[in-house]
Amino acid sequence: MSEAPSPRTMVRRGANRAEYDIEAIKTILDAGLIAHVGVQTPEGPLVLPMAYGRDDDTLYLHGALANHLLGSGEGHDICATVTHVDGLVMARTPFHNSMNYRSVVVRGLAVTIEDRDEKLRALKLITDHVVKNWDATRPVSELDIKKTLVLQVSLAEASAKVREGDPIDEEADMAGPWWAGVIPIETRFGAPRVAADFTGSDAMPPHYSDLAGKSPDER
Repeated sequence: MSEAPSPRTMVRRGANRAEYDIEAIKTILDAGLIAHVGVQTPEGPLVLPMAYGRDDDTLYLHGALANHLLGSGEGHDICATVTHVDGLVMARTPFHNSMNYRSVVVRGLAVTIEDRDEKLRALKLITDHVVKNWDATRPVSELDIKKTLVLQVSLAEASAKVREGDPIDEEADMAGPWWAGVIPIETRFGAPRVAADFTGSDAMPPHYSDLAGKSPDER
């Protein structure tokens, strides 16, 4: 196991489940759909779910120019977390119940992207991270670009934590009658359905229909 990139990203509780390898961290980020982003606002701390994208060692976030969360995070340290819950771990006592999961925490300075071309590139990364549809939609307008704020955060201070496997019970409970095991949790894409107000002539892009039955890890 590699070392934590900074003291504030070191996993202290359950340190044996920590993962600091940047490639492992990227794999967890690439499989996710939503990041929960936390900032300090004048009214107190605020956490909101947001779409995100990644390129090399940078995380990108976007929202409306008037977005309170992004506006508060701009130029300040923020914290972004991505979590996959893979199963419920049911132990012989509720005090040892747990979950199997993969999670990443990213901390760093949120920097606004001002350059138009860099902003467009970041917006494409964010869009295509969820599902590749940037090139299958109406081209963005200058007004779209002006109304959107895009922040970038380095992955230099990122750490992961992963739990896998069965419950860990006390030795005294092992011979008891109580059931113990894991209840898997899976997220799958369903079949796309056309919008009720769709009157266009374009066929559904095949990369939309191809998602049906796949997990976010497989997209």
